[in-house]
Amino acid sequence: MPKTKIAVTVETALVNELDGMVAQHRFANRSQGIEFALSEKLRRLAKTRLAQEAAKLDPREEKALAEEGLVGSMDSWPEY
Repeated sequence: MPKTKIAVTVETALVNELDGMVAQHRFANRSQGIEFALSEKLRRLAKTRLAQEAAKLDPREEKALAEEGLVGSMDSWPEY
């Protein structure tokens, strides 16, 4: 995958912590550590968004729709 170079400003304490991880060989360099952290955060945010959207569903309404589908005829389903 192609990479894009960017410049960011980061708190010194975070850079020091990242440098420690690089020294421990957890990451090959700062860029890999930052890329990993960003990727993980974006993945978690995506999961959180899905959970937030699912929380908006009314469980009683969803159950009624599911039960209606189990009882109803397959002939009444719309064509896709």
